[in-house]
Amino acid sequence: MGKLTVTAFVTLDGVHQAPGGPEEDPSGGFEHGGWSVPYGDEDFGRFVTDGFSRVDAFLLGRRTYEIFAGYWPKITDPADPIASKLNSLPKYVPSSTLVQPAWENTTVITGELDKEVTDLKERTEGELQVHGSAALAQSLFALDLVDTLHLMTFPVVLGAGRRLFAEGGLPTAFRRTGGTTTGAGVAINTYELECRPTYGSY
Repeated sequence: MGKLTVTAFVTLDGVHQAPGGPEEDPSGGFEHGGWSVPYGDEDFGRFVTDGFSRVDAFLLGRRTYEIFAGYWPKITDPADPIASKLNSLPKYVPSSTLVQPAWENTTVITGELDKEVTDLKERTEGELQVHGSAALAQSLFALDLVDTLHLMTFPVVLGAGRRLFAEGGLPTAFRRTGGTTTGAGVAINTYELECRPTYGSY
């Protein structure tokens, strides 16, 4: 059975919206798109490349899928460690609006997310990876389907924008299993799903 991993970029105040560029997701009047770009150093690149070396399939939200599909198929170098995986491996997109996707090896999921993703995990040998896809990630956390979270925290506060962990989410405890800090100051931490939180008092 495969492992479902989520790789997410967040600011110090938890914002997950539009890390990659101003046009990525301006919904809600968000004006800070592209906030992760100044921190993309070699350490950051090595972590991302290492993650893609473990993937067997991708699970992507519709918006993230469309952003990826508009860029990565144009990168045809078979030696590119990211493009080669994204272009050749299976991609699954839960959506009721995406029809006839042109990107090779794409399957649109229209059934119940819990059942569909559980079936995908059972059919996947290695990692079923989620990148970006905040709304999808929130649904997966709520269904207890995430096994591993790679959380990349950038040293910037925006004061506005959608958060990765929205209010009302499922209380969940994680166990930190590794981490590092890039030269540009991005804290990269890996967490495994543990259980429900426990409580006490001081």
